[in-house]
Amino acid sequence: MNFPVIMWKTQRLRGLISKISNFSPTFWKWFMNVGIVVAFGAMIFITYTLLSSIPNAFETPTVLILIHGVDVPGSPIYVPLVYGLLGLASVILVHEFSHGILSVREKIPIKSIGLLLFFILPGAFVEPDEESLRKSKKSSKLRVYAAGSVANISLALIALVLFSLVSAGIPHFFAEDGIVIDRIVSDSPSEGILKEGMILESIDNHKVNDSQTYLNIVKSFKPGDNVTVQTDQGSYSVVLSKNPTNDSVGFFGIQAAKHFVLKNNDLGQLPWILFNLIELFNWVFILNMGIGLFNLLPLKPLDGGHMLEVLLSYKFHEQMVKQFVNALSGVMAMIIVFLIMAGFL
Repeated sequence: MNFPVIMWKTQRLRGLISKISNFSPTFWKWFMNVGIVVAFGAMIFITYTLLSSIPNAFETPTVLILIHGVDVPGSPIYVPLVYGLLGLASVILVHEFSHGILSVREKIPIKSIGLLLFFILPGAFVEPDEESLRKSKKSSKLRVYAAGSVANISLALIALVLFSLVSAGIPHFFAEDGIVIDRIVSDSPSEGILKEGMILESIDNHKVNDSQTYLNIVKSFKPGDNVTVQTDQGSYSVVLSKNPTNDSVGFFGIQAAKHFVLKNNDLGQLPWILFNLIELFNWVFILNMGIGLFNLLPLKPLDGGHMLEVLLSYKFHEQMVKQFVNALSGVMAMIIVFLIMAGFL
């Protein structure tokens, strides 16, 4: 244990991974055979998405660093602390344990396994024996390398289905009753004027009935407009600024959400937990899909870079492949750094 990193290694987790892997070896083999195809398809998709974002780099930030509970300058994206940590924990655990499960399936020894905590950020690690992995069959390498990201994408899709099912249950228990301010963006026109929890009743005498009328109203304002906002706690004036993603649209700097009321109290306050589940599944989906895809970029030391290296080695000399993938990794890394920096300029 070395603060701020707390690390816990255990043999029990290794035993658990072996049990899961040995439960149905055939399933894991064919699941990852399909997973390899999915992984390369995802690699093409995320690479194309990254490259196509370069022309618009200075207009709308495309690659963003997501820090839990912290605003990203010029971006409306905000990751809530608790749900962000739970989502991140699901990403790491599923990713690393999947590498371990496929390593055991491919008869590649695991050197170490455990959990760690860096400040408040959760983590996990599964370390296959590098020498054994290097000497293994190319198909085995592809399965092991693809396992983490394919598992993340699979969990993201499961979370999306659960999100949809829970969302479908909302109308049975709740009725929409206007719009509530969920969050005030820092350094925005509304900061210090409006507050979280306020219910919006009207904007410049335009009554806010539901989310659709709210969206239609806010789209009609321009930067510099002095807008009167009527809430359940009083009336306030806000001078709008430029929207970070569209200079021609006025920017309030509030994150609004639908305001719901219970249709009946037969179950007491229990139905409100549905909104917590929706938020949790939402961030499990976003983080697993986003990080899973990013990890498939053809860039070493990411899994995508290792996969591309193995794929090319079927047809080309190993030394030539290494030189090509290393050069490609350098180019991809520079593109990512450029897109990140452009988002802050």
